[in-house]
Amino acid sequence: MAPHVLVADDDAWILRMVATVLEKRGYSVETANDGEDALARALVRAPDLLITDVMMPRMDGWVLVKALRARPEFAGLPVIFLTALSSDDDRIRGFRLGADDYVPKPFRFEELDLRVAKTLRRTQTIIQDAREQLSAAGLRGDLGQIGLSALLVLVELERKSGLLTLRAPDGRSAQVLLRDGRVVHARLDQAAEPVDAQCVYHLLGWSAGEFELVACVVEGPDRVGASTTHLLMEGARLLDEARNVG
Repeated sequence: MAPHVLVADDDAWILRMVATVLEKRGYSVETANDGEDALARALVRAPDLLITDVMMPRMDGWVLVKALRARPEFAGLPVIFLTALSSDDDRIRGFRLGADDYVPKPFRFEELDLRVAKTLRRTQTIIQDAREQLSAAGLRGDLGQIGLSALLVLVELERKSGLLTLRAPDGRSAQVLLRDGRVVHARLDQAAEPVDAQCVYHLLGWSAGEFELVACVVEGPDRVGASTTHLLMEGARLLDEARNVG
């Protein structure tokens, strides 16, 4: 099945040209003229890739991506920003939101075509590798390549049980117990607080480090009492609040 690409931009000419270029390459393309329209379309039919402008009416690209990232089914959705904004701060903001690429306007459509193909190949490879490793007894990898949000979604989809260990570059580490794909307990190794749900929210802010999942039987009570969807949505909200305060 051809990858499904959702393109959001308030410039009708750009929408038409991007759609034409990508459809010629065999992609399934859906277009939206602002962020609200794109969000609604994504919830009806999940895209394999989002290409979005930043400055749009009603809902801009920043808000659109944050709204999608708050939902576990879109935690690993690749995103390419198209924008006339070219400052380093704007690029950094885009990549902090999880953007896979950042294409400044004006751009050559041939270049966008190449970046789309590269992004889809990279994302599909990462997800496939993670799925194959999850099928084995254990899984280890780089949080910089597979973020904790995407990892928890994959674990939930595979209904895995075991101990997930996270290690940050500065030496901090944490333990997360998973049963049938759900987090039932979480704690830091070096501190009494935060624990459980609050610990997960804290760990979602770790953008670098290593993880290892060892499959095992997990007994005891569910001390978190929340679905993966709730944890990721609340974690995204708290991280957004922290960035705004900062």
